[in-house]
Amino acid sequence: MARETPRTIDEYISGFPAEVAQVLTRIRQTVRSVAPDAIEKISYGMPTFWLRKDILHFGAFKEHVGIYPPVRDADLADRIAPYRGEKGNLRLPLDQPIPYQLIADIVKARVMRAR
Repeated sequence: MARETPRTIDEYISGFPAEVAQVLTRIRQTVRSVAPDAIEKISYGMPTFWLRKDILHFGAFKEHVGIYPPVRDADLADRIAPYRGEKGNLRLPLDQPIPYQLIADIVKARVMRAR
């Protein structure tokens, strides 16, 4: 959906229709609330949060938002199961409620490991 490689997360989000941009903005806010010290950047053409290592990438696609890298936290396994993609990344369908609390919990777990 986004055509040119954006330089910032704002540019990335602005390349999508309003309803998708709202979801992306809320994901960004969710990550920021859990990892306020994380550095925002674009990596692999997607919004990325970095804190001593990549904490989370997210990207919008035609029917879902992808969350990367794969979630390997055993404590979250049951909660992520409905969203697990074929390579372990998460696929959050845009026609269903986005699990923002799950995203926050994934980020919390990754921040703890980054320290």
